[in-house]
Amino acid sequence: MIVSSPPHPLTVGGAIPGGSAPSLGLFLHQTCANASDRPLWFFSCRDKVLRIIPKNEAQLSFLKSMEDMPEIDVWRGVTEVGIPVDIRVPVQHLPVVKVHLQSQDIQHSTMIEDLQVLLDEEQEGMESAARFAEPRNTDSFNYSNYHTLSEIYSFQDMLVAENPRLVSKIVIGQSYQGRALNVLKFSTGGSKRPAIWIDTGIHSREWVTQASGTWFAKKIPALTAILNEMDIFLEIVTNPDGFYYTHSNDRMWRKTRKPNPGSSCVGVDPNRNWDADFGGPGASSDPCSQRYHGPRAHSESEVKSIVDFVKAHGNIKAFISIHSFSQLLLYPYGYTRTPVKDQAELHSLAKKAITDLASMYGTSYRYGSIINIIYQASGGSIDWTYNQGIKYSYAFELRDTGVYGFLLPANQILPTAMETWLALMTIMNHTFKNPY
Repeated sequence: MIVSSPPHPLTVGGAIPGGSAPSLGLFLHQTCANASDRPLWFFSCRDKVLRIIPKNEAQLSFLKSMEDMPEIDVWRGVTEVGIPVDIRVPVQHLPVVKVHLQSQDIQHSTMIEDLQVLLDEEQEGMESAARFAEPRNTDSFNYSNYHTLSEIYSFQDMLVAENPRLVSKIVIGQSYQGRALNVLKFSTGGSKRPAIWIDTGIHSREWVTQASGTWFAKKIPALTAILNEMDIFLEIVTNPDGFYYTHSNDRMWRKTRKPNPGSSCVGVDPNRNWDADFGGPGASSDPCSQRYHGPRAHSESEVKSIVDFVKAHGNIKAFISIHSFSQLLLYPYGYTRTPVKDQAELHSLAKKAITDLASMYGTSYRYGSIINIIYQASGGSIDWTYNQGIKYSYAFELRDTGVYGFLLPANQILPTAMETWLALMTIMNHTFKNPY
């Protein structure tokens, strides 16, 4: 069953946006000093995001040992010497974290001084947009703002209604809390034709991905040449329970919302839950970890629904999963250093895709295999899809590189979506022109 709806995240004391309630910013500044006076959603007063650059292997190893500390939230994981690591630290835990770092002579800088300032700005933007009339069609939809789950679902219905011969909505399953797992199918006819899969929002706090996915959905119907021969499937909100929770309770929520028996900690990392060296290095067996892999492979309905769909379809030729942040384009593997047999082609295509992406705004991306570019990670989606025979398996990490992290300002949604679209087109056109 779907959980009961809490008050709208933009309201205070149940008042509707635009009503007589005090302004959001005023409310937050009045109550920030006393967390117990605030709704649960407003949890980040004075939380900081620290940047650490390990200088040697000893520091690197120590930072890896800190990744599952309950006092921190890793935003940008430990990779290699000289590559930044970003962690969110609640203000009450800052002293103990600093002691840990100082014990190894590890220096840090502050990327975000007060996370709540960014949260205020983000929510005030949504609050302002909510005062306007609801869009009547997808042309009037505001693609340059962040949207709630219900608004994205309404957008999907409008897009289907406007393109009845080209776009349909299929429900591939239900989330743990009973929400529909909607997938948009773009097709000119036929069944089980060669197809491309795109998903966004598997990690719920990565809002720029769901926002970009919505913009992609508006663009896809114009891909006449590809759609004459292939289908495209797009799941915009891959983790709807988590996404809903980021709007209602905790903006920084990453995982699913399924309870873990024997633990007070909720949720599984849906990108450590796939049957690709499940439970191996780079995932955690601790239910309280942000990287918790779950009790078994495909334990999460949000994951199993995609697994079942991909297997039943049997003709997916490209699988593209879109995350944020760090500005990366990745291909398998994450769980082993053994190169995939198609590495040369995947690497060449990734290089072309990020070159095309950079042609719009000059945004710089790194590219390569997961394990070589970021870190060892088991149980990831594109490792599983590649092992299922889907050659063109890629994962994006969109903007930025840590100035805003998961709180990318809304004025960067469209630039992010537009430049990413160029890279997507490169991968999709290559898939279309190189059947296998």
